[in-house]
Amino acid sequence: MQYICKIDMLHWMIGRSHKICRKEGNMIKDYEDFKKFILQSTTIDLNAYKERQMKRRIDTLISRNKYDGYDSYSQAIKKDKKLMEEFINYITINVSEFYRNPALWKTLEDVILPDLISKFGENLKIWSAACSTGDEPYSLAMVMAKKVPMNKIHIYATDIDEQVLAKAKDGVYGANSLNGLPDEYKKKYFEKMGDRYYKISDDIKRCVEFKKADLLKDKYPTGCHLIVCRNVMIYFTEEAKLDIYKNFNRALVNDGCLFVGNTEQIINHKDLGYTFDKLFFYRKVQGI
Repeated sequence: MQYICKIDMLHWMIGRSHKICRKEGNMIKDYEDFKKFILQSTTIDLNAYKERQMKRRIDTLISRNKYDGYDSYSQAIKKDKKLMEEFINYITINVSEFYRNPALWKTLEDVILPDLISKFGENLKIWSAACSTGDEPYSLAMVMAKKVPMNKIHIYATDIDEQVLAKAKDGVYGANSLNGLPDEYKKKYFEKMGDRYYKISDDIKRCVEFKKADLLKDKYPTGCHLIVCRNVMIYFTEEAKLDIYKNFNRALVNDGCLFVGNTEQIINHKDLGYTFDKLFFYRKVQGI
């Protein structure tokens, strides 16, 4: 799941942040200053995330590391690669599991996918946005494998955090991640590794293409028949959510479907070009 990113070029970030602070020579007095520092040094815009939640997490991290405020902590992370990495990892929230909310996945399997296949054919373009550790796109691939030949399945999966993408590509998961997954999938597509871990099959891995992307600023794919973005929007501001839902609309074909999390109903979906289909499934009915 996307929340804040794992930066690809950590060395570049350290150098960039060092130059910025040295050039400006200003103390970072409060959270507003800290947000500007992070934006300038990493391109992460903390303004797009709910401030109370994010500030609380950052304040906790600063206190836990025994720094006396934003300025001393900023001075430290601009020089220390490991500390910068810890900062990024800590404020990243990646909560994911296979087949999360099973009843909704059954709706996808029994109602949504058959309808999409009947309208658009077997070569559906599916995007798992903010895919976190890969549980979601791999779940999609397994469900699709019941409907179409595996060589016709291609799931485009993106996240802003490169660390979780690396884990997704590795395909090894703790047993708890599979708690909600039906036994038929677990037996068919996973190999048990000791008592605590499972490795997903190469057949399923080949169905998914992982790529780093930021929902707030990167270009969206187009021509999607299904977009799955679940349990992510709750962390964004209302303004950021509005922009993302508009971009999802543009990414979908007419009558394409958006599948959201079970706490993420789109209240103003009609204004955004969607119609309510099933609970937590929205169809694009017009462009915006």
